[in-house]
Amino acid sequence: MSTGDSSSGSSRRSEPNQKDRASIFEIRDLDDIHEEIRQTYLRDDRPWVIGYSGGKDSTTAVQLIWYALSELDKEQLDKTIYVISSDTLVETPKIVNHITSTLENIDRYADDEDLPFKAKKVYPDVSDSFWVNLLGRGYPAPNQKFRWCTDRLKIDPADQFIQETISEHGEAVVILGARKAESATREQVMNLHSIEGSILSRHSKFANAYVYTPIEDFLVDDVWDYLLQVDCPWGKNNRDLAALYQEADDECPMVIDTSTPSCGNSRFGCWTCTVVSDDKAMEGMIDAGNEWMEPLLEFRDLLKSTQDPDDKPTYRAMKGRRYGKIKPKTNGVEGEIIPRGYKLEFRKDLLRRLLETEKEVNQRRPEDEEYLELIREPELREIRKIWRNEESDWKDSVPEIYENTMGEELDWISDDLGSFSEAEEEVLSQVAAEEDIPPKLLKKLLDTELQHHGMKRRSSIYGEIDSVFKEDWRKTEQVLEEYENETADRWIYDVAYDDL
Repeated sequence: MSTGDSSSGSSRRSEPNQKDRASIFEIRDLDDIHEEIRQTYLRDDRPWVIGYSGGKDSTTAVQLIWYALSELDKEQLDKTIYVISSDTLVETPKIVNHITSTLENIDRYADDEDLPFKAKKVYPDVSDSFWVNLLGRGYPAPNQKFRWCTDRLKIDPADQFIQETISEHGEAVVILGARKAESATREQVMNLHSIEGSILSRHSKFANAYVYTPIEDFLVDDVWDYLLQVDCPWGKNNRDLAALYQEADDECPMVIDTSTPSCGNSRFGCWTCTVVSDDKAMEGMIDAGNEWMEPLLEFRDLLKSTQDPDDKPTYRAMKGRRYGKIKPKTNGVEGEIIPRGYKLEFRKDLLRRLLETEKEVNQRRPEDEEYLELIREPELREIRKIWRNEESDWKDSVPEIYENTMGEELDWISDDLGSFSEAEEEVLSQVAAEEDIPPKLLKKLLDTELQHHGMKRRSSIYGEIDSVFKEDWRKTEQVLEEYENETADRWIYDVAYDDL
């Protein structure tokens, strides 16, 4: 395969780890790569699971395997190749459409050509979804130090599918579109799990799973060379994929001819991603003519703004959600508390703004774009349950927010979450104020009793009541004052001890 040359106007983009690496096509040709894939497939009866992200690398891996196995006799194609894609439910809309249509095409074309490919989307459990964690439990917007989203939304659903495949077949081979030239870290990890004398590697988690990386020695230019010179076998156009990269990051592959835009190292991800400072992909798509996505970017930027250290006290609670403790900072900053999850009132406001964003983006979307459901009904029900059971939300805010914002009601179950209401909350607040008792303490105690009402064995209630009392019900100022006194006492003790 020709890799082009600079005289054709190519714009090659180097990767962090591709220095002194030769193009794969200077070493091997496509027939050789196809033969390796065929021999690996025929070597055993273990099914294959291909991780497909919709990007250039995983597309290259699937396409190579498709063409390689198409040359085998049909009776040799005796084991299934699962093409799985993790849908986080917060993927950038254009990427969702691209992946969905690709998986549909793979199934249809594989059936027509009698090939053993089966495409499938995998999803996070409702309890693990982005909105249930962020809005329901109050997890702050992800950052580099607390990137709680990746495992729950992407890795765990794929791992569950792999485990199910292993349980059914005993072993499995996982195919990844990983390349050593992407980074020194990626190469180090790939080499760490390699098996001497085998083209397969050990899986980092599952003893009965192996990993095959057919494009591990490809450079980024090799990937784009291949995709733009070899037609997609399931009816898509790889130039459309290149256009998506161009929209997302304004970086494109080397120019093959005058009709080829220049593209490169862009990655697709979630429209809610706050791990990066700026969402260049979303901004690029909007600048490319997708102005209807602007409300998504504005909401994402709102989430990002909550990471500003100066603004954290505005959005974040001071008590930890799990144990209900307040902890002062111990890094020498006086008078500051470690911020925890989002406050319930802020989460209510976020839910309202999210629903408003859903309405606005669908009012602005083109006619050929499907309705964009930003938060799904099962997630709303799970958030409602968490707020009612764990946050003592006697106002039952989720149905109210949804009806006021969307102008319609869902079929809410009225008696599955408890009998306390806003009216009881008003009475309790008055009593708490008169007795100088935190209202939420009383609410949590009453909720604990309600949840055990009617149970034959109620012994566990005592431990739960004890846990409620062990939470911090002190005011922040009191916590800081006591901490400063403890620190001073410790300093006096240390000085005295040193004098002995």
